[in-house]
Amino acid sequence: MLESELHDLSDDADYAASQQQGSASVMLRSDSTKVSSPHERDDAEIVFSKDNVAIHPTQFASERISGRLKLFKQGTSLFMTWVPYKGHSSEASLSEKVRSLYTIRAVPFTDIRSIRRHTPALGWQYIIVVLSSGLAYPPLYFYSGGVKEFLATIKQHVLLLRSGEDANVFLVNDSHHTLQRTLSSLELPRAVSVACGPSVDETNLNENQERTDSGANNLSASVPQFHGRPKHKAHDPRDLSIQVLEKFSLVTRFARETTSQLFGENQNNGFSGYESCYSCYPRSPYCKQEKFMVSVARSFYTVVTFLHIFYTLNINKVRMNNEIASFDQYVKLDKLSLVWGKPRQPPLDSQEWMTFLDSEGRVTDSEALRKRIFYGGLEHNLRKEVWGLILGYYSYDSTYAEREFLKSVKKSEYETIKNQWQSISKAQAKRFTKFRERKGLIEKDVVRTDRSLAFYEGDDNPNIILMRDILLTYSFYNFDLGYCQGMSDLLSPILFVMGDESEAFWCFVALLERLGPNFNRDQNGMHSQLFALSKLVELLDCPLHNYFKQHDCLNYFFCFRWILIQFKREFEFEKIMRLWEVLWTHYPSEHLHLYVCVALLKQHRNKIMWEGMDFDNLLKFINELSGQIDLDATLRDAEALCICAGENGAACIPPGTPPSMPIDDGSFYNQLDDEVL
Repeated sequence: MLESELHDLSDDADYAASQQQGSASVMLRSDSTKVSSPHERDDAEIVFSKDNVAIHPTQFASERISGRLKLFKQGTSLFMTWVPYKGHSSEASLSEKVRSLYTIRAVPFTDIRSIRRHTPALGWQYIIVVLSSGLAYPPLYFYSGGVKEFLATIKQHVLLLRSGEDANVFLVNDSHHTLQRTLSSLELPRAVSVACGPSVDETNLNENQERTDSGANNLSASVPQFHGRPKHKAHDPRDLSIQVLEKFSLVTRFARETTSQLFGENQNNGFSGYESCYSCYPRSPYCKQEKFMVSVARSFYTVVTFLHIFYTLNINKVRMNNEIASFDQYVKLDKLSLVWGKPRQPPLDSQEWMTFLDSEGRVTDSEALRKRIFYGGLEHNLRKEVWGLILGYYSYDSTYAEREFLKSVKKSEYETIKNQWQSISKAQAKRFTKFRERKGLIEKDVVRTDRSLAFYEGDDNPNIILMRDILLTYSFYNFDLGYCQGMSDLLSPILFVMGDESEAFWCFVALLERLGPNFNRDQNGMHSQLFALSKLVELLDCPLHNYFKQHDCLNYFFCFRWILIQFKREFEFEKIMRLWEVLWTHYPSEHLHLYVCVALLKQHRNKIMWEGMDFDNLLKFINELSGQIDLDATLRDAEALCICAGENGAACIPPGTPPSMPIDDGSFYNQLDDEVL
């Protein structure tokens, strides 16, 4: 279950929304239920009980809280409780006060709006319980299964309807919506919810794969969610029209077939010619009654046939109008995708840079600085000073003097680590296979890294030697991870900007603190990002995602190089420095590089789909984009997509996904020996 530890998806959109409410959410979870609903009493009937149901307060496995989930009846009311275990060893880091804060105390189902079931590709199944107020309890993870049984038990005691927008959302006590209940009982395909308060769900934007305008709906529906309380997508009356007409069509077809069968049975029983029957028995009341029934049946058959034709024609008409409207929205979405996003600004210059510092050199507003760098980048002469800050080598609240002192301390520490491999004799090296292998791989890679750049060109270039020394020193600083192909690509711009061996090393260390999982032997960092990318494309461009699905490209391995070395080989050297400093601001998202991937795919979606590219052709096409990408337009698109995705987008990205700081589970670094580029 190690892989699941890294993909528990505990930052679900519903839970995130409730967390934004601050203390109000806590008060609701811990106190309001005490007033509105009683605690479990001796006369309560327990109808469901499940152990090993956990809450993940943070991304760390050591702080997960396991407990027991129960459903019980008291009178005619159904209640739900979740109580954490006491004294569990894995929860020692959390106090009893903190654990009790997450206790769910007998909440009645009359206060619950919906239950969202999640079945992630990696990890455990879990549910989100959303209250009528719009707030939500933390996700409840079922370590030993039981979600299906939990929902089945609820359905036995309260009205539980599956949402028409998402099959994984179940509406609770939705009895006042008569039309929804009727459509659900008829089991209409994709039954539309007409509830005035639809369920909270981060994936309902991409369920209807047959709608080609889903991309437009996704974007428009997500914008309000980024700024406040979620605004749910309005229901399309055209969909309801199709489904109602389809159902009436089925009813009239059934009636027509039934009357046809009635005539057939009458003929088989000798009642086909009522005139002959009537002539034989002119005074028989039975024949008069049969004559009247057949007359009525024929009239009904005529009406039913007319209705059947009418409903069928209207279904086709509505579908045709839908297709035209969908195509129009599809074209509009393509046009909008390249003009959204705020315009880029000029690079931050020295004069403006001084406005962010106090008299001693501290950054007074780090968020404003990161935002400014995001929109314009830096002039080159500022990069040496500012990169150390945005990479985390220096603290934003450090002074000029503190930064100079740190440089001297770190320089001494760097020399100590470097001496470890420099002191290895030839005789020792013969018996040190791992050192020889890494040294050989590094020496082979550095001589082919950015050699067209004047800073690295020529034989016996001292900067090539510096790059080799830094990478060898890093392999001793972090011996578990060591060296993998692609690291020289990440180091090259840093060394070019910093110019100093020690400072370049420590900035490189800071960068790999976040990107180190990209080079793990099991590739968990890369798989996590590709998984998140798949979910983001599904959210933001469902037709393109479906195309990849039909062509067996859902692993998104054609984006592997983009993510592994942060687009290093896709842009010119100056542009990659601009892109990296934008990404390092972590504004507006820590995972902006994934939205850059989505933006690039959307920019070329028409060519990809129209030419019917399979995986091999797609990989070739992606690699040929190198040097042809408009950086500013791509950043505008990425920003727009990130804002539109909002909390739904954040919920697509598992906790600990690079460049988030990794989850420390004791098995972080596993070397990726094979070449991946």
